[in-house]
Order: sequence, then C-alpha cells, then structure tokens
Amino acid sequence: MAKRSSLSIRIVEGKNLPAKDITGSSDPYCIVKVDNEPIIRTATVWKTLCPFWGEEYQVRMPPTFHAVAFYVMDEDALSRDDVIGKVCLTRDTLASHPKGFSGWAHLTEVNPDEEVQGEIHLRLEVVPGTRARRLRCSVLEARDLAPKDRNGASDPFVRVRYKGRTQETSIVKKSCYPRWNETFEFELGEGATEELCVEAWDWDLVSRNDFLGKVVFNVQRLGAVQQEEGWFRLQPDQSRSHQRDEGNLGSLHLEVRLRDETVLPSACYQPLVQLLCQEVKLGNQGPGQLIPLIEETTSAECRQDVATNLLKLFLGQGLAKDFLDLLFQLELGRTSEANTLFRSNSLASKSMESFLKVAGMRYLHGVLGPIIDRVFEEKKYVELDPSKVEVKDVGCSGLHRPQTEAEVLEQSAQTLRGHLGALLGELCRSVRACPAVVRSTFRQLFQRVRERFPSAQHENVPFIAVTSFLCLRFFSPAIMSPKLFHLRERHADARTSRTLLLLAKAVQNVGNMDTPASRAKETWMEPLQPTVHQGVAQLKDFITKLVDIEEKEELELQQTLSLQAPPVKEGPLFIHRTKGKGPLMSSSFKKLYFSLTTEALSFAKTPSSKKSALIKLANIRAAEKVEEKSFGSSHVMQVIYTDDTGRPQTAYLQCKCVNELNQWLSALRKVSINNTGLLGSYHPGVFRGDKWSCCHQRDRTDRGCDKTRSRVTLQEWNDPLDHDLEAQLVYRHLLGVEATLREKHQELSGGTEAGTVPVDPGEAAKDSLAQLLQVLQDLREAHSSSSASLPPSEPNCLLELQT
Repeated sequence: MAKRSSLSIRIVEGKNLPAKDITGSSDPYCIVKVDNEPIIRTATVWKTLCPFWGEEYQVRMPPTFHAVAFYVMDEDALSRDDVIGKVCLTRDTLASHPKGFSGWAHLTEVNPDEEVQGEIHLRLEVVPGTRARRLRCSVLEARDLAPKDRNGASDPFVRVRYKGRTQETSIVKKSCYPRWNETFEFELGEGATEELCVEAWDWDLVSRNDFLGKVVFNVQRLGAVQQEEGWFRLQPDQSRSHQRDEGNLGSLHLEVRLRDETVLPSACYQPLVQLLCQEVKLGNQGPGQLIPLIEETTSAECRQDVATNLLKLFLGQGLAKDFLDLLFQLELGRTSEANTLFRSNSLASKSMESFLKVAGMRYLHGVLGPIIDRVFEEKKYVELDPSKVEVKDVGCSGLHRPQTEAEVLEQSAQTLRGHLGALLGELCRSVRACPAVVRSTFRQLFQRVRERFPSAQHENVPFIAVTSFLCLRFFSPAIMSPKLFHLRERHADARTSRTLLLLAKAVQNVGNMDTPASRAKETWMEPLQPTVHQGVAQLKDFITKLVDIEEKEELELQQTLSLQAPPVKEGPLFIHRTKGKGPLMSSSFKKLYFSLTTEALSFAKTPSSKKSALIKLANIRAAEKVEEKSFGSSHVMQVIYTDDTGRPQTAYLQCKCVNELNQWLSALRKVSINNTGLLGSYHPGVFRGDKWSCCHQRDRTDRGCDKTRSRVTLQEWNDPLDHDLEAQLVYRHLLGVEATLREKHQELSGGTEAGTVPVDPGEAAKDSLAQLLQVLQDLREAHSSSSASLPPSEPNCLLELQT
C-alpha cells in the first residue's frame, strides 16, 4: 500500500502584466516551483502583456508537499530576468477544491522575507536545573536553505530567542547545508507560556543580514512532552509582510488539480481487472455490457481521464486493441449517418486519442519533426486569406519594389504546397515505421467501418474513419501546437503560427478526402486544391498499405521490437570531465549523445555512432540536482551508481535548460524506482580538495546532507505503465458513479431492492454488473481497513527525521 499525490497543471494565459522593457512591453514566461523546487518552465512569449501559453503538465510527488507557486518572469537577454509577480497555492487550498482550482488569480509582489525554503534539525529538551527547570535547544544542522549571495550559497547562522534573551550559533560560510551541533539553555519559569523562536539568517559583511526562515515552538506543550527532535520546515515571517495592491501586477489564468490516491497491493485489484478484461475479451456480445455502462455513466467533463485510465489498464493486460475494437463496434452500432462517425467526443474518440499519444508519439516525431523544423527555420510570411494579407510585412527595401497582394498570395501558396507535399511524402514512406499495434488497430477499425457501410457510395468512409484519428486528432493538433507535443522547445511566433495553422487546415482537407463540404468552408484555400487532390490519392494508398498487416506479421514486428530496448529518453548532454590532480585540477564538460533504455544509460559521439554503456540501470542509486555553485553552471544533475566492483561512483551531466533537466531526472527516477539500495540522502555539492562543497564535511563517505527526491517526477506519455495506479483510478471513477450503477442493476433485475447484491455465486456469475458492484464493495472495505491501519499523521511543522 502506498500513498501517491499528483498535480495536473495547466498554465493558460496572463493578462494586464506590467511593462518591464523600455519598449513598453515584456517577454513573459512562468516558472513553477513545488516547495521552492523549480520543476517547470514554460516557453517565453515575446513582446506582450497578455501572453497565452496553454501548456499542460502532470507532476507526481510525495503527499508531504506544502505548496505550489507560479512565478511570472520577464526574460532579458543581457541582464538577470525580472520577477513580475507570483501566485501561490497551498496544499490545503488545492485539497479544498476536489474538482481542481480553475480561474484567474492576481499576481502578488515577491517579498524576500516570504521567500524561505529548507528545513532545520533541532533537538528540544526540558531538563532539571539547580533553581528551576531549563529549556535546552540543540541546533544540529539545516538543509536546502535559500541561496542569498551571488556565489549561489549563503553564510547561515541561527538566532535562538526566548523571554527577551537571544543566543546565536557560529557562522558557516558559503553553505546552504550547514552543520552547527551547538546547544543553548534558557531558564524556564513556573507556568511558562512564552514561545521559543528559532530563526535562520544569512550573514552579510556590508549590507543587512538576510532572513532565511524561522520555527516557533509552544514551550507549554514542550513541557508536557519533555523532549522533541526532528526536521522542522522553516516558515516565513508574517510580521515582516507588507500590504500590497493586488491586481497592479496583472493576473494569471490557472487550472490546477490535486489528486491523492492510496494504492492498495496488486492482489486487491485483481477481481476488478479480471472482470473488465473478461468483458473486453467477450467483445460486443458480453453478458453484462460493462464497458457500455461505463461509457453511459461517464460525464463529458471526465471522459478524457476515464478513457486514458482504461486504455492504460488494458495496455498493461495486452488488450488495448480488443478494448478499442469494442468501442468501435459500440460507436458504429449507434451511428446511422456516415458523415457523423467518430466526430463526437465519445469514449471511443477519447480512448483512441490517448492510444495514439501513448503508442505513436515517436512515430509522429519521425514524420512531422523535419517538416516542423523547416517551417520554424524558414520563418516565411505565409497568408492565403486576401482579407488578412499585410503587404508591408513582406515588402523589400532599397531598389526593389514591394510585393503586390497577388504575389504574396502566390508565393504563400507555393510555400504551403511545398510543406504539404513534403509532409505527405514523409507519411507515405513511413508505413514500416508505424508501430505494429497502431497498424493492427487501424486495420480493425477499417474493417469494422467497411462492414457497417459496405455500399459503393460509402467507398471513402473507411479511409475517413482512419484519417479522423490519424490526421484530425493526432497530426493536425501537433502541427498547430508543436510545443505541446514536444516537437519544439518554444512556442511559434505569430508569423510561424499562421503558417502552421494553414498547413494544419490543408492536412485536414486531405484527411476529409477533399469533400465538397470541406472546400466550401474556406474558398480562399483553393490555390492548394491540386496538391490536396493529389494528396488524397497518396493518403488512400498509404492507408491501404498501413492496414495491410496480417497477424503473423504483427507478431513478428512486435517480437523484433521487444528484442530492442526502446529508448526511454535520448538527446545531447554534457558530461563532466576532470583533468589533473591536486591544486592544478580543472574540470570541463564534453558534449555527447546519451540514450536511456530500460537496461542502461549509454552515450556516443553522435546519434548514429556506436553507443558505449556508461551505467547499468540496476546499478543506479539516485538521480538528483547539483548546486549551481559546484561547477558555476546551471542545470547540472548527478547520477549516483555503483560500478561492477560495487564501489560508489557519480556521473555529472549538464542539461541546457530547467525543463530538460527535470525531464532527464524524471526518466532516470522512473526507470530505477524499483532498484534495490536506493539512497535516502545525497550530497548536492561535489567533493573538491578535501571536503564537500555543500556541507563542508571532510569525510568523502559521510552521509548525504540533503534528502533524495526520487518520487518527484514529470509524467510523460511514454512512462512505464503503473498497473496498480491505473486500476485504482478506474475504481475511483466507478465509485463516483456507483449509485447510478445500482439503479441500473435494479432496473435490469426487475425491481430488486436498490443497494442489494446477489450473494449466490452462481447467480452473481451470470450478472456482471452485480459482480462489479460486489468488487467495488470489497475494494471500499479494503481501503477502510488500510486507512485504519495507517499511523497517525505528524503535526504539520514536524517532519520525520531522515538520514
């Protein structure tokens, strides 16, 4: 049993931001921090005060996190980026919105006294004294303090205050992970009610000291327990906060949802999984028709989530194709008009969308990647709509005359014809590159539609059924928003966005088989008509070859792919190299091409070069960030592992941005999550000379000074399947519609009292809905038992001591 928390984050847009540049505009982007740990950076939207991002993220983390903060920044090329403002949502705030927080939030000013982070390790005791009891406070160490100095560290000391008396620790220079091990005593009066205040500060020689956070204790409560020790989270000083006028810094539109799940052992979910798999295996003639019932009781609001969870559950059981085939049959059974087939947001459409993203994302990158890169690199002005042509944007200077509107339209049509032709050519050559499971699913879809609409007038309907998913719901959205499909790191500018939109419209026209209805919508697309008409023939030939896959060939392709460990993550990184020894030692980073599979992390000089294994996956013990001051570089991570002789080693790898850093960390953590010997602590610095740069300890084998964050990961479409979590999410949805299912059971059983379930096993076996209700009841009881066995939660400020 495990508790898991996840955040669904959508950063929509901002409005009325203040101008930070001399041009009267800003270049805004967002940084998302969970407990002061940066995990997401959006793309920069240039020269605007009302940016639109529309970026979505899924973050998994331990259930002990406290807050998520959104910082809106202004990017500057020559100086440090400006902070515009922030929005902070605490865990309690998110928990009070079960359906998620959604709406506009005012940006507030970033106050340095509130920007605290880290924890402090204290031991508090009440001991007898000669005249009266004494309060003993041992300040042991701290971790993850805010770096306040330009060198990327702080010079922390601790100030302990009680009853007007103040004592201070020594100053630890250049460290965010200081160790003091100093003890202070105060005399306790009878019935003492004063508070003990422990404050962390950053010492500065010239300017005033910077506040790092504080912890306040109730001495009366401490007197009752006599002793308390642990890691305490540093809190901001609310007395230093000043009033600000909300709204002057603009607003941020957010959609954030917190999901807490208690995942039971696998055996608890087996009855539910087996029941659903049995229904799918029986197909459309199943006895209980559970899948149709689930579709009927699923609201439009949560249909995408339910579709994704069901699809992943059946993918884990090897039944994704059968599940989708059942949905195809259900959709075809209630469709009378061919032109409305798969056009609604049904469970079939949503499940197929998720399936293509899970199984076909690498294929999409292979087909669209070169075309998208070419559009971004050319940056040509393209416009086909005469009412939107702006000749001044393409006019020539000097001796050349400006282009006329007709010339602009002709040049734009020529550019789009080139892009569309290249895309269709790439697509037609990609039949063998398409995953076997995707091809066989499209084959099943093609056959089902042809059986349902066999007449000659519906000759194109099976092709349109395939393109409705492949072109309209997969390729076209990726062309319009390449950033959201990880095809590009940044959003397109206005000119490139228009080119991509027109290209996506052309792809949709080809996918619709160039029907008169699609041509009539936008007559100004007529210049592309010859290419579109030719593309229809190419696309039909492509689909014919795509679905021409026999079961034997499908199995052979799957076996071939299973012998090759598919890359979980790949791309260029910089690996740290150390040269020389002693005082002459120097370090540098060398660029190599890395590939992470389910077997090893390997590298090569180029993507096509022979790869050398660097780290075996089973030997990884931790993947964590490195302090910026360690190498004077940002976005460095360390992979801690053991070599073949069992000795601990560390590889330092540098990424080019915070997003790439977190993506690599997430990938490494997810593939090694079940390794034995994972570390609970690590050193965020490096061992240089004779000590660690983070905590200044001189023993190289000394325990780590910070806790590892192996449970903090970004969710990706190619993540390893988590069978128990998907089963829990399906159970959670069914539990929400249990009342409706019971009403349906009562209706089918001819008036049996609501809430009752057949107890005779033979009768229950004939009634799949009754079995489902019994399974839900058993799972509910299992959750109740697990909740009762959980230890009581600790106070919010006190964290378990972790070493």
